[in-house]
Amino acid sequence: MPKASPGAKKAGSEDCRVVIVTDLDGSLLDYNTYSCEEVAPVVAELKQAAVPIIFCSSKTWAEQDIYRHQLGIKDPFIVEDGGAIFVEPGYFPFSYDYHREVGGYQVIELGKPYKEIRRILGQIKSKSGLNMRGFGDMDAAEISRITGLDLESAELARRRSYEETLVLNGSDTEIRTILGRIEEAGLTWSRGTRFYGVGGGSNKGRATRLLLSLLHKKFGIIKSIGIGDSFNDLPMLAEVDVPVLVEKATGGWLKTPLHNVIRADGVGPRGWVWAVKELVSVQV
Repeated sequence: MPKASPGAKKAGSEDCRVVIVTDLDGSLLDYNTYSCEEVAPVVAELKQAAVPIIFCSSKTWAEQDIYRHQLGIKDPFIVEDGGAIFVEPGYFPFSYDYHREVGGYQVIELGKPYKEIRRILGQIKSKSGLNMRGFGDMDAAEISRITGLDLESAELARRRSYEETLVLNGSDTEIRTILGRIEEAGLTWSRGTRFYGVGGGSNKGRATRLLLSLLHKKFGIIKSIGIGDSFNDLPMLAEVDVPVLVEKATGGWLKTPLHNVIRADGVGPRGWVWAVKELVSVQV
């Protein structure tokens, strides 16, 4: 069984505040049902121990807000693969730069606007004739069919601000060609648990680095634990002190160049719970 890093201090240490930065789909959330039920008891213990829980996901702010309310989490969160950081007013006891307010949150915008990404992708498609379809080309019913989300959640998933979700079903050669054209156009891409995300100007790593610097200013010394399962989580895992990979729903762990990664014992939420119990002092 994989073992925890001896350098990971326990929550409640007088000289260190543990912070958890976590992916959602396939990590904190069940891959098939999108349920957070399995992690809820451990999240409650983490909140009792005053451990910040930072969502870092490709999901939109509206999607993430539902899970934050279900779990009672008040900490900042990172949306659309690092496109922006959302913070509740008053969370930080000091002033910091943010760009606008959305849904009662102060928003630090890091990525290109969604409309600009869609415009560039449209140019690529019209000039190349390549088969590219994003959530912006679909209605909620179609997104629901391909993701397993209910209609309401599918509608929230298509209300994007910083990243387009692409569904690429061609051959490996066709997909590589599309991704190459995306890079040539100055955009970036990442691979999530199901689809490709296309953005520009930021990723999970950049957003995590900035947010951890703000948390360091608030708490002093922190020990950051990152939990993920997919390719788009690697930039985030590279920024934390203790990177953790949970097992993928398809079996095994993502291959990674990170030398200090911990491979959690369990798929998705089960691995998430295992990692927290190994690395943080919670009694569940």
